[in-house]
Amino acid sequence: MAGGISSSALKRSLWLGIAIFAVFGLLMLRILFIQTVDFEKYQNKVINQMTTQSPVPADRGKIYDRNGDVLATNITTYRVFISPSGILSAQNELGENSKTKYAEIISYGLAQILGVDYDEVHKQATEYTEYLDRTIKRQVNEETADIVRQFIEDYKLENMVYLEAQSTRYYPGGTLGAHMIGFTSSDGIGLYGLEYQYNEYLKGIDGYYITARDSYGNEMPYEYSSYIDAVSGYNLTTTIDTTIQSFLEEQLAETVTETQAKNRACGIVMNVKTGAVLAMATSSPFDLNDPWTLDELSQKELFSSGYTPDTEKYNELSRELLMTMWSNKAITESYIPGSTFKIITSSMALEEQVVTLTEPLTCNGYHMPVNGIKVKCHKVHGHGTLTFSQGLQQSCNVWFMTLGSRVGIENYQKYVKAFGYYEKTGIDLPGEGNSIFASEMSQLDLAIYAFGQNFNVTPMQQICAVAAVANGGTLVTPYIVESISDNSGNVIYRHETEVKRQVVSESVCETLATVLEEGVAGDGGAKNAYVAGYRVAAKTGTSEKKGENSDGKYICSCVAFAPADDPEIAIIIIVDEPTKGSLYGSTVAAPYISAALKNILPYYGVEPIYTAEEVENTAVRVANYKGYSLEYAQSLVEKAGLKVKVIGTGAKVTAQLPASGSEINKSTGTIVLYAGSEVENDIQVPDLVGMTSVAANQYLMNLGLNVRIEGVNNPFVSAENVPVVVSQSIAKGTRVAAGTVITLEFRHMGDDEDLDYMG
Repeated sequence: MAGGISSSALKRSLWLGIAIFAVFGLLMLRILFIQTVDFEKYQNKVINQMTTQSPVPADRGKIYDRNGDVLATNITTYRVFISPSGILSAQNELGENSKTKYAEIISYGLAQILGVDYDEVHKQATEYTEYLDRTIKRQVNEETADIVRQFIEDYKLENMVYLEAQSTRYYPGGTLGAHMIGFTSSDGIGLYGLEYQYNEYLKGIDGYYITARDSYGNEMPYEYSSYIDAVSGYNLTTTIDTTIQSFLEEQLAETVTETQAKNRACGIVMNVKTGAVLAMATSSPFDLNDPWTLDELSQKELFSSGYTPDTEKYNELSRELLMTMWSNKAITESYIPGSTFKIITSSMALEEQVVTLTEPLTCNGYHMPVNGIKVKCHKVHGHGTLTFSQGLQQSCNVWFMTLGSRVGIENYQKYVKAFGYYEKTGIDLPGEGNSIFASEMSQLDLAIYAFGQNFNVTPMQQICAVAAVANGGTLVTPYIVESISDNSGNVIYRHETEVKRQVVSESVCETLATVLEEGVAGDGGAKNAYVAGYRVAAKTGTSEKKGENSDGKYICSCVAFAPADDPEIAIIIIVDEPTKGSLYGSTVAAPYISAALKNILPYYGVEPIYTAEEVENTAVRVANYKGYSLEYAQSLVEKAGLKVKVIGTGAKVTAQLPASGSEINKSTGTIVLYAGSEVENDIQVPDLVGMTSVAANQYLMNLGLNVRIEGVNNPFVSAENVPVVVSQSIAKGTRVAAGTVITLEFRHMGDDEDLDYMG
């Protein structure tokens, strides 16, 4: 129609309207969907773009020893971080022509203060400008943090460089108890030891605060922030005694140094009645505050490897050495126990009543052939006729092969299982290993197993089994954590002694304790474990390692408990691959058991009871006689039970040797009083190493010198078993004055078992 709107135009308009309405409808539906179904999702996106959530780490729980001494705690350190977004914003405000370059100033300043790489800081500042937070360095101490604060103030970097206080794990003892306590990651997560085992209790619950920021990364007013408190972790009180731990670690270091052990040593001290571990150590101490740095011996091995630093082989060896250094040898590795296992075989035989203490047996140096194979005794020419008590004390293999055959395979396996050797002990530490026994035992296996060879157990299994003999026959679960509590002192867990089972009778245990103690105090193989004033029951062991590349490599050990008549503690020391000296448990481990117990027992509250013979052999401290009249000084010396020698004709004592405070042997000690005469170094010190105790004492007495005895000083051994001098404090050939004290270390040098028992 003329002058009107064409039908085609109407149709186009209609379709256009429908299309617009459809699009509008879809948009409305989308908005409705966003407002309902996806509301929370997009709300979070908006909030995340407007806010930053910063964690408030919980204080990790502390770890204490049994006396309340802190083993692990927290100190305040700082995280230094930058805001690349803030740096860019501040730079843009200055304009393109500004000579001030914040990224360069910050990179140079932090590199100088923190010792970090300039290029790395500059990269963070310039290539990550969409970020508000990039960490530059963690665990910065307070002193360095103060320098950073001054740097921020001097260059007005408040919205670009930040400090955040953090709680960092700190171990006051450094290396003490490292393998038990363990350590955490830089984020405070337990990675090793108790820190790993009890991480869920220690870690606490992190808090956080949410801060609103504008598009430039600046904080908005406080009403846009919220704060959630962190909840501190629980505290652990352990059974560890730092003093006993120190005693044990000291002796492990001594034996490794003296014997040049190639594969470390380890030891455990345990309460035999409760299973509480008082000390546990491995001779590769590492600093818990810097656990990723190799110890000195490991660094030497890495350096001597010949590998070029940062090569694949170098890094691989470094990782292996690190893992070895961390490894808690006392629970993760197994070893052949040797003659220390004869305690267990003895308990089986006595419990089964297949032997009496006084029963005689003749040892000709070997046992009757088993499966056509002759198995030898350590004394290849034979012990002759021995009672069973003597057979245990002198470690006669023939006696124990005989006991094994009497007990039988079935009963032997029953007792091995009862003593806990077929299962892990259940100690509350990660990575516990297990034993290795033949799946099917033959008569030959039984004969050799009976004296402790050809199978593997862990040190923890061995001390637990021996502790069962010590405590009257009860196998208990060893443990380290005594209680768990919060910061208010509320206890949420307290350990109760866990008795697994009664293994043998109390009477059998009492009998064995007496026999073992008599062996230490008399002529048994464990003489070097003797401690004056204490009744110590002990057994030594030596075994040859099995497997590839193990020829000529030995493990030497000693296990003991005391007091033998009412046992309180057990101790084990194992030295893996000693290479220097007499390579037997009696010389490599027992003397260090003795030295440890000499300190541990009185500290633990066990009072010494000396015999008359022991009193005569004890050391006495020298008093001060200088300045007294000669006559009065002589009377004081004689009253102290010491001999006196006067040099000079004066009326007063002008000098004395030994000096006041020195220690000398009471039975042979002589005080030299100088009355106006000069002290002259006119005596030449002889070479005493290798001499018997009797001969060395007499030699020095004849020269007018005094003796101080270290190591074994057992007055009860027979004449043919007296100890010999292994070291002297003043070198041979040195000229000294009369009365000078020479400290001598004595040790019994006999073997305890033969390693080549197959013949």
